[in-house]
Amino acid sequence: MRVLVTGGAGFIGSQIVTALAARGHDPVVLDALLPAAHPSPPRLPEAECVIGDVRDPDVATRALRGVDAVCHQAAMVGLGTDFGDAPDYVGCNDLGTAVLLAAMAGAGVGDLVLAGSMVVYGEGRYDCARHGRVRPGPRAAADLAAGRFEPRCPECGAELTPGLVGEDAACDPRNVYATTKLAQEHLAAAWARSTGGRAVSLRYHNVYGPGMPRDTPYAGVASFFRSALELGEAPRVFEDGRQRRDFVHVRDIAEANAIALEAVHGREPGELSAYNAGSGTPHTVGEMAAALAEARGGPAPVVTGEFRLGDVRHITADSRRLMTEFGWKPRITFGEGMAAFATSGMRGARS
Repeated sequence: MRVLVTGGAGFIGSQIVTALAARGHDPVVLDALLPAAHPSPPRLPEAECVIGDVRDPDVATRALRGVDAVCHQAAMVGLGTDFGDAPDYVGCNDLGTAVLLAAMAGAGVGDLVLAGSMVVYGEGRYDCARHGRVRPGPRAAADLAAGRFEPRCPECGAELTPGLVGEDAACDPRNVYATTKLAQEHLAAAWARSTGGRAVSLRYHNVYGPGMPRDTPYAGVASFFRSALELGEAPRVFEDGRQRRDFVHVRDIAEANAIALEAVHGREPGELSAYNAGSGTPHTVGEMAAALAEARGGPAPVVTGEFRLGDVRHITADSRRLMTEFGWKPRITFGEGMAAFATSGMRGARS
């Protein structure tokens, strides 16, 4: 199968290219090599490469020649700096997706795997002892400044118990990036209904591993902690460090994409199906910082109490649907992955 991987020179995309080639497929890379994602020229994957912007219809059409399926990874990622980033996020993520889907419709390419994100859920799953399943609203700046980080029951104000969020949970994006990721899914669903295409969105949880971007406001928290340790500095952990996340290794995510691409042709035409893609084993941000520090022999993390509006408190995945329907299973444990990540080099590339 000849597969176009947009953002194929980036952090996740390059690993997907490797996974596809290992399974006997013919990957084609489309990447704009934008300086924001690639501060220095990356080593391109060993595959046919088209250098250009997915937002250019001519580029998208050229990249799709002879292609059987598309794995769409190209995106602007992370929480960003402030709302001034909104036009860039919408342009890269939503306009880029719309141009790509229009070109796919014109070329008759009917299979798509989309890089989705757990951020579309907003806060994760919460249960109140009295009111059952509840959905707390955005956390107030005054509460965060006072160190009240845990969401409370919107009905009675009681403490809540966080749990694993499933794909049937309502979406409630809490920042610009999250909003664009949900819009990408809606665009893909509209394309599938209009053309009879088949689409799968893999809602990534916190992806980490080799090649992770660094030293940019759009990098992930694991990258920030590792960069601090490289400098001999203590990782600075926001809030109280007890935020729950699902950290999943990039090679496991690449394998999930390859499996999904092989399975998408058997999906129901005209539909988009969403799947959580996480390890299934929650850890706190503080635990992650401590694991990196221990593996590298660096300073212990410092819990600062700082916060960012737009961050959610707890979001962890129930990935059983992906495992059951596609036979995917994450193979790299938290301990193994963090130890290797802490002590290996990172290149500064991600699309």
